[in-house]
Amino acid sequence: MYNDPIADMLTRIRNASNVGLPMVEVPASKLKIELAKVLQKEGYIRSYEIREVGSHKTLRILLKYDAQGYPLIRKLARVSRPGLRKYYKVDNLPRILAGAGTAIVSTPKGLLSDREARKARVGGEVLCYIY
Repeated sequence: MYNDPIADMLTRIRNASNVGLPMVEVPASKLKIELAKVLQKEGYIRSYEIREVGSHKTLRILLKYDAQGYPLIRKLARVSRPGLRKYYKVDNLPRILAGAGTAIVSTPKGLLSDREARKARVGGEVLCYIY
C-alpha cells in the first residue's frame, strides 16, 4: 500500500522512461486518467488506455521517445504532496524552464497545464513539473 498514488505513478513513468520501456502500467483512478490526458495533450506520452484486469482497472501509458531513442520526459518531479500542499494563484504559477517545461495544476476546472491555467485565469494546486 502506498500513501501518495500520484507520486507512485510519476515514479513508475520516470523509471520506465529511464530504462527505455515502451509502456508502463499503473492502477487507474480518475485523477491518474486526467493526468495522463494532460501528459498526452502536452506531447510527453504517445497515448494511454484503460484496461480492465479482473475486478480493477489499470492505466497503460505508452511512452514517447525522440529519434535517437532518448525519452521526451527528462525530468518529472512531484511538487505538492500529502504532507505539504503547494497552491498558487494564477499570477504566481511557476514557469518551468522559461516555458519549455510544464507544470500540471489541479484547478476548479480540472487538471490543466500551467499555460492552460493562465489562459483560463485560474490557480490551484501544482501537482508536478515535467520537462
